[in-house]
Amino acid sequence: MNAAAAIERGGSPALVWRDLLPEVRGRLAFDAPLAPLTWFKVGGPADVLFQPADEADLVRVLAALDPAVPITVLGYGSNVIVRDGGIAGLVVRLPKSFARIEIHHCRIIAGAAAGDVLLANTAAEAGIAGFEFLRGIPGTIGGAVRSNAGAFGGELSDVVRRIRIHDRAQGSSRWVAAEEFAFGYRKSAIPREWVVLALEMEGRPDSREKIARRMEALIAERERSQPLRTRTGG
Repeated sequence: MNAAAAIERGGSPALVWRDLLPEVRGRLAFDAPLAPLTWFKVGGPADVLFQPADEADLVRVLAALDPAVPITVLGYGSNVIVRDGGIAGLVVRLPKSFARIEIHHCRIIAGAAAGDVLLANTAAEAGIAGFEFLRGIPGTIGGAVRSNAGAFGGELSDVVRRIRIHDRAQGSSRWVAAEEFAFGYRKSAIPREWVVLALEMEGRPDSREKIARRMEALIAERERSQPLRTRTGG
C-alpha cells in the first residue's frame, strides 16, 4: 500500500510514512517546511524530507517505497518555487557526502550535491579549463545536468562524459554515457524517475591565471546584466 492510500483509510500521515520507510542512518522529517531551503523562502511542506547518510542509505529508502510515490530531489533551491500546498511524496536533499569533488588529471568526478561555483573554482585551482561558465550559476551540479545549464557560450553537455544514476524501476545504480541523454538547449532526456548521484566530466589543461581571468570577465559581464547580490531566478 502506498502512503496516499493508507492516509485515505484514516492513518496519520507521519505514522503511515514511518511504517513504510526502513530505518535510516540519515535524517527524516515529516511535514517538513521547505521554504527555508529555497532562495525565495516561500512554499509549503514536504510530506517527508530525507537527507541520506550516503548512497546506500538513499538506495535502501527508495527500494522500500512504492514506485507510485513521487520523489523530488532538492538542491540549493535557487531555481525553484514551491507551491503553497507543498510537495507530495519524498523530497530528498543530498548532504555533503554527495558533494565530494575528485580530480584525475583533466577528469573531474563530482557528487550531485556539489555546487556549480565550487566546481568551477576547484577546476580553476587544478588548472582545468572548460568549467568557467559555471562560476555564475548558483545551483548544484545534479540539477544543472538535468537542465543542461549554461552561460556565456558554455554548457554542461560540453564537459560531462558519464552520469551516475539510480534507476528506481530497476532498483540499481550505474554509470551511463552522456550520449544517452540527448542534451539540447537547457534540457536533457534524463528520465524523471532516475536520481542523479554523480557526474564524470572532462576539461582541458590551461594555466590557473588564464582561467581566473576568464572567470573574472564572465562575472563582470554577468554583473552588468543581472543583480548578482540579489537572489533571483536568473
